[in-house]
Amino acid sequence: MFSLRQQVGNLDHRIQLVMIGVLVGVFSGFAALGLNYALKYVPRWLSRFNPGLYWFLPAVGILLTVSFLRYAVRDRSGHGVPEVIFSVSARGGRLPGHSVFSRLVASFLTIGSGGSAGPEAPVVISGAGIGSSVAAWLRSNDRIRVAATGSGAAAAIASIFNAPVTGIIFTMEVILGEWAPVNMLPVAIASVTGTEISRLFHGNQIPFRHRPLQAGPLDIIAVAAMSILVALFVILFIRALKSGGHGLARLLPHPLSRAVVGGLLVGCVVVVFPEVRGEGYHLVRSLLDGAEGQALGVMLVLVPMKILATAVTLGSGGSGGVFAPSLVIGALTGYLFHGFMCTLFPATAFAAAPLFILAGMAGTISGTLGAPLTGIFLIVEITGGYDVILPLLVVSFLTYTLVRLAENHSIYQYELAEKGLLLRPRTDARILADIPMTELLERDLIPVYPDMPLAKLIPRIRRSRRNHFPVEDRASGRFLGMVNFADIKEFLFDDALARTVLVEEVMHSEGPIVGPGESLPQVLALFDRTGAWSLPVVDNKRFLGLISKSTILDHYRKELKAQTEL
Repeated sequence: MFSLRQQVGNLDHRIQLVMIGVLVGVFSGFAALGLNYALKYVPRWLSRFNPGLYWFLPAVGILLTVSFLRYAVRDRSGHGVPEVIFSVSARGGRLPGHSVFSRLVASFLTIGSGGSAGPEAPVVISGAGIGSSVAAWLRSNDRIRVAATGSGAAAAIASIFNAPVTGIIFTMEVILGEWAPVNMLPVAIASVTGTEISRLFHGNQIPFRHRPLQAGPLDIIAVAAMSILVALFVILFIRALKSGGHGLARLLPHPLSRAVVGGLLVGCVVVVFPEVRGEGYHLVRSLLDGAEGQALGVMLVLVPMKILATAVTLGSGGSGGVFAPSLVIGALTGYLFHGFMCTLFPATAFAAAPLFILAGMAGTISGTLGAPLTGIFLIVEITGGYDVILPLLVVSFLTYTLVRLAENHSIYQYELAEKGLLLRPRTDARILADIPMTELLERDLIPVYPDMPLAKLIPRIRRSRRNHFPVEDRASGRFLGMVNFADIKEFLFDDALARTVLVEEVMHSEGPIVGPGESLPQVLALFDRTGAWSLPVVDNKRFLGLISKSTILDHYRKELKAQTEL
């Protein structure tokens, strides 16, 4: 009698993807709901305490976050989305089991205590972990597991924002990086399912309501000009996030001391500027509800304060995402630009401030995430702003373009790029990453020993299909070098030399070697630097096999054909 897992595993892969999309959508939707409810009620509980005590709460929250991630689940801090991107690009969608809950707990501790970060990225990691776990339970192949992991991310975003289209676009544009049909089916189903789970408890609510808006040609021109200011703030935000983590790590190498000092700094900022506390959505709502009543000078100061608070929160070990801070920064930027334009041109009839606030939010998301479509549809869905989609299109793509001129990678990509792990679909690095090293090793080489005269190699040369021979220590089996037939054939035709010249005299002992953990792009770079055509693969001083450029290129061609047929 077949088990349920076997029965599902025997189904057509399209049916499997449908079932995975529903399951992952349900579980990811509930994960997003759980974090949302927790973050909603914690501030109410904390409001019973003296507000003067708020300055040390972020330090407590970040210290607990670092302790939990580092010592309880042995995970790393930060927003974590790069790990999801790397898992689908190089690890077949595999994520550790604790991903399902670890970042939810960590972000609850960070954001609930007042740290400046968003809950979206932790929910994405949890959803992706759920998808990976479901696919692992079904023993699915890598392609289905990648689709399942992306489905979890889509359901999480869709559920937390009540935005099914954004969930799909974010996953295809940011997480998976391609619009392959094999991924679209489960991603769409999971996104819809996650949204319905959210609506079941919250209703079909729009997170940020605003009054109807009209955008004329003059407003579109103004929004296009605003893209420059939005891009400048986005570049400042990205660089603050990059330098915040590196700078604090250099000043305070120990993670716990870094958490305390960073948390105290965040607490000081939060006490002086309470608007930047937590995710900051209350500030966005206040701007949309009564935009004309806010002082421009205060709003101008809040932008760098929100950037500083977020950079220090994440750089000191806090867990959270950059969605919410980006929306806050964008809303402030839009409000500021509208106020300055009305001051400079008082006789010009610009649209109401909410139009520029929505445009600023779309531009900041597009530039920070490197995802213009996500920026457009997120703002449309969370605000109901279909009436201003033309300005959103303009500001999103212009901001994205301007930011890319200064920053080669988005906030999610720069960590991977620094480590040489950014593997985008349909690129050489991604295709090579899908080829395991074990498939490329030529293991049928016959070993020889350093004290052997070359004459004793002749029988081995006759039996071998290869021109290369690994030299190993006779007693320990330790790899010593390589002998190439082309280098010794002149000795073999001279009987006297063949009997007197030893292997150790002609072997290459200082040549380059490849470790089993090296990626194929690294191996190809080594081929280019050395001019070699074949290289030995050695692990712990033991010869594992030979890898050749021709074998890599042959497998590359086969893998490219397989991927383009999807």
